[in-house]
Amino acid sequence: MAQQDSGQQLADGAESPDFFDDTVDAEEREQAHRERGTARPITVVGNPVLHKPCRDVTEFDDKLGQLIDDMFASQRAAEGVGLAANQIGADLRVFVYDCPDDDGVRHVGAICNPVLEDLPAGSRVLDDSNEGCLSVPTAYAELARPDVAVCHGQDAQGRPITLRGTGYFARCLQHETDHLSGYLYIDRLSKRDRKEALRQMAEGTPRYETVPND
Repeated sequence: MAQQDSGQQLADGAESPDFFDDTVDAEEREQAHRERGTARPITVVGNPVLHKPCRDVTEFDDKLGQLIDDMFASQRAAEGVGLAANQIGADLRVFVYDCPDDDGVRHVGAICNPVLEDLPAGSRVLDDSNEGCLSVPTAYAELARPDVAVCHGQDAQGRPITLRGTGYFARCLQHETDHLSGYLYIDRLSKRDRKEALRQMAEGTPRYETVPND
């Protein structure tokens, strides 16, 4: 997901101790991943890898660890707050994030095989803040998403984890999970708004390396 101020309000409620704490040593962990990784170019809308569901991660090995390191390096190079594996051409259900919540708290981590919990309507409200995507460079559009998200999955060693996000971080979790199912945020827009986002992309120049579509 592209970096963007969200202007959202946080939902009430304390975080459960059962949720994975991705705020501890956030800077050190992100730096370690990034320094081990190699930045790769970002695939953009129109590339077929972005438009099909990714395969489940079944092998939690050094190869997966290297992919995650490369994803952190690629995310930083593109100045993003979230990155799915298919955005650098890897057909696996894993995404990384380095995203602040609306209190400015930094969340850093990686999750494999993410599944968003279907939360009851009374525990969330829709927020229609701007959203952007590294695979739709230079374009932004308002998109309504729930302001709370709970995401179940596995860490890089295959252990079960659950993430909880509010505000901007909730949007990030939903955005990246969509990527792994073959959806871009512009796929959720009206035809008019999608056309406008693609116009913005066509007229803009990305600040990072992208994979050209043949």
